[in-house]
Amino acid sequence: MASESSFDIVSKLDRQEVDNAINQATKEIGTRFDFRGVGASIAWSGEQAIDIRANSEERAKAVLDVLKDKLVKRGVSLKVLDPAEPKLSGKEYRMAVSLKEGIAQDDAKKISKIIRDEGPSGVRAQVQGDELRVSSKKKDDLQTIITLLKGKDFDFALQFVNYR
Repeated sequence: MASESSFDIVSKLDRQEVDNAINQATKEIGTRFDFRGVGASIAWSGEQAIDIRANSEERAKAVLDVLKDKLVKRGVSLKVLDPAEPKLSGKEYRMAVSLKEGIAQDDAKKISKIIRDEGPSGVRAQVQGDELRVSSKKKDDLQTIITLLKGKDFDFALQFVNYR
């Protein structure tokens, strides 16, 4: 009798990679000519947010672009970023960028519906907190589900972990 195979679908953030990207962006902002004298900075703001500051709205958006470039080079999906519009605060513009982590209940239901409707029969998906466990008797069916979900465009990052 074949045992069940399974994997988890998660939306996690590698904080170390994000931290490295912020440090690299800070170095680049400090050395680039177009950021000289504009008061541009980027730093952590709590556990799940990044604070960007500059003396103009365009420079704040340029700092965000530098951060995005560094995140891509470090293999972090840009879907984890949720940037707000730059707001004038005193003499400088501030942009809060929150980091999205975990799969919301509604999104988990959408994923499990896709698995039920478009995936092979005999595959089960169950919501476990902010992740989803997908199980089946056949490993090939699980591979099919991973391929199916990679082909879909979600507004959050997905990782497939604990494949057994």
